[in-house]
Amino acid sequence: MGFQEFLGNPGTVTHLRESIAAGRFPQSLILAGPKGAGKYTLALMLAKAVNCLHPTETDGLPDFCGICSNCSRIGDSANLEERVAEAVAAREDMRDVDKRETRILIQTHPDVLIVPPDPPQLLIKMGQVRQVIHVAYYRPPMESNRTFTIFTSSAFMKEAANSLLKVLEEPPAHTSLILLTENPQELLPTIRSRAVVHRLGALAATDLEGLLALRRPELKAADRALAARLAEGAVGRALTMDLGAYLTSRQDALILLRTALREPDYSQLFHATESYRAGADGQEKTINTLRALGSLVEDLLLLVAGTPHLIRNLDIGPELAKLADGLSVDWIDGAARALVQVEQGMRRNLLRSLSLDAMAVSLERN
Repeated sequence: MGFQEFLGNPGTVTHLRESIAAGRFPQSLILAGPKGAGKYTLALMLAKAVNCLHPTETDGLPDFCGICSNCSRIGDSANLEERVAEAVAAREDMRDVDKRETRILIQTHPDVLIVPPDPPQLLIKMGQVRQVIHVAYYRPPMESNRTFTIFTSSAFMKEAANSLLKVLEEPPAHTSLILLTENPQELLPTIRSRAVVHRLGALAATDLEGLLALRRPELKAADRALAARLAEGAVGRALTMDLGAYLTSRQDALILLRTALREPDYSQLFHATESYRAGADGQEKTINTLRALGSLVEDLLLLVAGTPHLIRNLDIGPELAKLADGLSVDWIDGAARALVQVEQGMRRNLLRSLSLDAMAVSLERN
C-alpha cells in the first residue's frame, strides 16, 4: 500500500509529497483533472500520508502504511458512491422536519470530512459549508495531526461558495481544504486565488491498455484498446467502464448518424427511439446515447481534420471514415450544437424520442 498504487502524474504526486516532507502542506488546495483521473483517490492518500500513525518512506519521500487505524478509517471513504447512498438512505428515514435541515456529509474518520454534492440537486449547499466552517474553527484534530475537508465537486451554490471564502483566506493552521474539480474555471476567481492548484493529466492510451490487461483480464485485446481510448486518459473511467452498455448506446447513436448522413431509414430511427420514454431509465438511456453520439461526432471531426490515428472508436474506423467522406466542419459544428440543444431540452422535460428524431432529421445532409 502507498503512493506506488497511484497511477500516473508522478510530477504532481511527488511535489505534494515533498510539501508533506517539508511541513508545508497547503491549507487550501485545488486538484483539477478529468473525471476518473484519480483526484478523490489522491486526496484520500494525502490525508493518510499526513495522518498515518506508522508513516513510511518510498523514494525518500513520505508515504503511508495503509493499515493503521487512521489509514484504514480514512480508506473507508474510498467508495464514495456507496457512502453517499448510505447517507441519503439515513436521511430518508428521518422526520420531514429534520430531513429538510440535514445535509449529506461523509465522515469515516473524525478528522476527515468529505463533502459531496447534496442530492437531488447535486449542489454543494450552504448547510454543508456551515459544517465545514464549524469543523475548521472549532474542532481541532482529535486523533491525527491535521484535519482535512475534501469537496468532491465544484458545483457550489453561489451563497455556499461565497461563505467558503473566509475559511480559505484565513484557515486555521491545523486544517487543509481540498477542492476537486474537472474544470477550475467553474470555481469563483476569488476561490481559485486563495488555493494552490495542482492538475492531474490524462494517461497515455497504451499505459491504460497495460493497466487493463492486469486489472481486467477478461477483456479481449481489441476491447482493451477501445476502452483505453474511450476513457480519455482517466484511470478510474477505464477500470469501471461498462463496455457492453456503451456499445449498446453507440448502436443507437450510429442509427442517428446514418439517418442524417445516408439514405434515411426513418423506420429504423423511430424503432430505436420509441423506447426513450419518461422516467429515470429513459433519462439514463438518452444521456448515454447522447454521450456516445458526442464521441462519434468528435471522431468525425478528427477524420475530417486528417488525424484518423486519434479517433477513439477504433473498432468502427472504416464506417466512420465513410460517414466523414465529404463532411464539412460546419456540419460537425451544427451537430455539436444540436447535441447541446437536446441536452437542454431534457432539462425542460421535452419528449425524448421526439427530440432525438428531430435532431436526426435536422442534421440531414442535402
